[in-house]
Amino acid sequence: MAVTDDVSQLTAQRFGRNSFLGGDTVPPVVGKGLPPGPRWPAWAQSVALLRFRHWFHPYLHKKYGDVFTIRLLPGGRPLVMFTRPEHAKEIFAGDPEVFHAGKGNAILGPIMGEHSLLLQDSGEHKRARKLLMPAFNGHALRGYQSLVTDLARAEVDRWTPGTEFRSLERMNALTLEVILRVVFGVTDESRLAELRPRVNATVEVSPAVLLGWGYPWLQRFGVWKRTVENQYELDRLMYAEIRERRGAPDLAERTDVLSRLILTGADGGDAAGPDQLGDTELRDQLVTLLLAGHETTATALSWALYEVGRDPELLRRCQQAADAGDDDFLDAVMKESMRLHPVIPMVVRTLMKPATIAGIDIPAGATVGPSIVIAHQKTDNHADPWTFRPERFLGQNPPANTWIPFGGGVRRCIGAGFSLMEGVAVLREVFASYDVTTVGDDEPKVRNITSVPRRGARIRVAPRRS
Repeated sequence: MAVTDDVSQLTAQRFGRNSFLGGDTVPPVVGKGLPPGPRWPAWAQSVALLRFRHWFHPYLHKKYGDVFTIRLLPGGRPLVMFTRPEHAKEIFAGDPEVFHAGKGNAILGPIMGEHSLLLQDSGEHKRARKLLMPAFNGHALRGYQSLVTDLARAEVDRWTPGTEFRSLERMNALTLEVILRVVFGVTDESRLAELRPRVNATVEVSPAVLLGWGYPWLQRFGVWKRTVENQYELDRLMYAEIRERRGAPDLAERTDVLSRLILTGADGGDAAGPDQLGDTELRDQLVTLLLAGHETTATALSWALYEVGRDPELLRRCQQAADAGDDDFLDAVMKESMRLHPVIPMVVRTLMKPATIAGIDIPAGATVGPSIVIAHQKTDNHADPWTFRPERFLGQNPPANTWIPFGGGVRRCIGAGFSLMEGVAVLREVFASYDVTTVGDDEPKVRNITSVPRRGARIRVAPRRS
C-alpha cells in the first residue's frame, strides 16, 4: 500500500471511531431528579452553550443558582454545571475511573484522535501523561525559552509603529510559529508553508462543524466537507514529518517536543509498546498540543495587550518589568488575562457510575463540571472581578479552585507551564520595545470551542519614549 493511501486510511478510521457522543461506552442516563435548568429544546440549549456562553452561563447561574442542568444534543443528554470552588474541588478530586474527562471532551475526537491526552481516561491517560510529561518539565521549558524569545523578537521587529492592527492576528501567527518550530520541530520552510494554512483551518473550525460530526452525512457538504478534506491533508503532512523525524541522523541531539517524544521509546512504528508512542499516538498528541496550546495562548496574549494598552500606568509597570527581567509581574499579567477573559468556558467530566457532588446524586452517563466563566467573575472568589489587576497573582495565589483556566486534579493541562513561559517571553519582547495603546473597545466572541476578542483586540504601537 502506498504511504499516501496508508495515511488516508488512518484518517478515515479515526473519523469512523470517534463521535461527540463519546462512543458506546457512555452509560445511558436516567435523567430524573437532576438540578433545575431551562426547558428549551436540546438544540437551542446546545447552540446557546457553544455560541453564547458569555451570556448563557451567568444567565443560568442567576436564574437557577449555584448548580444547574443543561440539555444537549443529541438526545438531551444532561450537563450539570457547578459554580462554587468546593464543588470544583470535589470534581477535580473525583476517582478518575468514574469521572472520565475524555468522554466529556469527545466532541473533539474526530479532529484530535482517540489517543489524544484530552480524550483518554483511566490507565490509558496515565500512560500517555507519563510519556509526555518529560517534554514539559522545568528543565525542558528552560530549553525551549531561547527559541521562543527569538521568535517573539522577530515578530515584534516586524511591527510598523503608528499602524493600527489586530493583536489577535499577530499573536496567532506567532504562537503558530512557536508550535511548528518548538513543538513540531519543523524547520524546512517549504513544509512550514504547507502546514500553516492547514493548521489555521483546523483551529478556525466553527461550533456548527463540531456539532456536525454527530451526523456523518453532513460531511459531504459545504464547510463539513472542507473540514474533512483539510484533515486528510494535515494528516498527510504530519505523518510525513513524524516518519522522517524517526530517521533523522541528529534525532538524539534535537530538543523539540516531537523529537523528545520519539526518543521516549526505542524502535517506534505504529505498534508502540507501553514505554513509547507510535505514529498514530504521536499524531494525536501533536494535534492536541496544537489545538490546546496555539489559539489559547494567542488569545490570552491579545487580551493582555488590550488591557495593558488601556492603562498608561500599567503599561509603565510592564515596561519596567521587561527592563528588569521581572518575569513574575509579566506572569501575573498573563494569569489575570486568563481570569478576566476565559478562553474556554468550563471543565467537564462524564460519570461512568453514579456520584454525589455537593450533596446531589448525579446518575451515570451525565456530564458534570465547574463553570470557568462563573468561577472567574464571582465576587466571592475575586474582589472587584471586572477590574484588570495583575497584583492578585503577585506573591500569592487566588483561593483554591477559583482560578481554573488549566483545569485541575490529575487532568490539569500538561502544557500550562509552557503556555505561561511563552506568554511571559512574548510580553517581555513587546514591552521592551514599544508603547502600546488600545484602539476601541472589544468583547468576546466564540470561535470553535474557544472565546476570542470579537474585533481582534486592536492596538497601536510606538517606539518607547523612555
